Amino acid sequence: MIPVVAAAVMSRLNYFEWMFHPIDSAQFEAESASKVDGKEMILAVRYGDDARAYPISQMAYHHILNDVVGGVPIAVTY
Repeated sequence: MIPVVAAAVMSRLNYFEWMFHPIDSAQFEAESASKVDGKEMILAVRYGDDARAYPISQMAYHHILNDVVGGVPIAVTY
């Protein structure tokens, strides 16, 4: 009976929410102040004069980040 109840409970839960934690408030630095290794891969977004770079190592863990680039809301995902 216990495995049946446990399976029923787990089928109603989103366990991915336990594994992946969203980035609540992204903080950005100037390129000159960045501590990102020059060999690290990044996701880059440019819209107009505004540009952002998101390290793949961080995006692989968090999977999604909401941001505003050039006044346009975007969802960055990896």
